[in-house]
Amino acid sequence: MAWFTLAKLALQAGGKIYANKQKAKIAMSDAQLLHAERQARGEEAYQGKLLEARQSDYKDEFILIILSAPVLVLAWAVLSDDPSSMDKVKLFFEYFSQLPSWFTNLWILVVASVYGIKGTQIFKGNK
Repeated sequence: MAWFTLAKLALQAGGKIYANKQKAKIAMSDAQLLHAERQARGEEAYQGKLLEARQSDYKDEFILIILSAPVLVLAWAVLSDDPSSMDKVKLFFEYFSQLPSWFTNLWILVVASVYGIKGTQIFKGNK
């Protein structure tokens, strides 16, 4: 009997998830239609090409690789058991921590803009 109860619960949950997905598709379709109507009336600018261009852009991956490089180098230094490489990594992070705040703020702003995050509050002093 417990199996039937479990199966019934699973079917109900699956049905609910499917219904929600269908509602989300309908809502997205309605939103696209409303956006197209506003564009036709001249109330909104077309932004589809901008989004399409960003999807085929490799800036995000490049920034991610650059940001991940120090972590990978650190992991390699720790796993290699080579004391000289660990000393070099420590020296790198010491110098890195001494970078001027204008440079680190600028870097954060560039990365945030690549990913579409508003990072201007960094310059206003909000953290």
